[in-house]
Amino acid sequence: MDSEAPEWMAERPRWGPEVVVLQPTCFEALQEAVQALRDHATVLLNLSALPPDQKQRAADFMAGGAFALDGQQERLGEQVFLFAPHFVQLHHD
Repeated sequence: MDSEAPEWMAERPRWGPEVVVLQPTCFEALQEAVQALRDHATVLLNLSALPPDQKQRAADFMAGGAFALDGQQERLGEQVFLFAPHFVQLHHD
């Protein structure tokens, strides 16, 4: 595994569905979220810890990453988003 990979990635299994919960405190930490989505994990992203001027930028960045990876997105709350690979079925109530 890449020596620059986040610690949680080194410990996770290489099979089965996975949900990664992230609450970044800076914009640069979003790379980890896009990487998890690229690796077919579902990402629950809470943007409440980001500075106010970076929240929209972060949401747009992740939405672009999801689009590029043929993923999907769902807004779950004011500052909480779900990003999932294309093969995950999201059901709405």
